[in-house]
Amino acid sequence: MITINIVCVGNLKEKFWSEAEKEYLKRLSRFCKVVVKEVEEQNKYEVVDKIISVEGEKILSALEGKSILLDIQGKELTSEQFASKIKDISLKSSSITFVIGGSYGVSSDVKRKIEDKVSFGKVTYPHNLARIILLEQIYRAFMINSNSKYHK
Repeated sequence: MITINIVCVGNLKEKFWSEAEKEYLKRLSRFCKVVVKEVEEQNKYEVVDKIISVEGEKILSALEGKSILLDIQGKELTSEQFASKIKDISLKSSSITFVIGGSYGVSSDVKRKIEDKVSFGKVTYPHNLARIILLEQIYRAFMINSNSKYHK
C-alpha cells in the first residue's frame, strides 16, 4: 500500500476544515496510508525572505519518496491525468509527498528540489481549502484508478 504524505505549512484552525480532512482521510484509508505533516508557520519573523527560508528548510526535511509541489505555475492536469500520475508513481515508489507552501509561497531551494509541480488552476486558494482540494483530488484519483462511479 502506497503512503501519501502531505506536507503543508500551518494547521487547520476551523472545525469544518478538520471535519472535511477527517472524512477524506477515512475514504482514502482503503487505498493508501495518508500522513499529514504540518510545518509551523513562521509568522514570528517580519522579513518575508526569512519566513520562506525557515519554512523551506522544514519542508525539505519532511520530503519522502517522489515529491510534487502544488504551485500556481505548475502543470495543470485533468483529474484523469492526475490519477494516471499517481498510478505511475505508485509503480516506482512506495510514497508520494505533496507539498503545499505557506502564504508567501516556498523558497527557491524547495522549487529546485521538487521538479514536479502541479497546479489546480490559476486562482489562489486559502491554504486550508487547497489542502481539502488536494485530498479530494487524491481520493478522486484512486476512485478513477479503481474504475469507480465516483468520477463522472
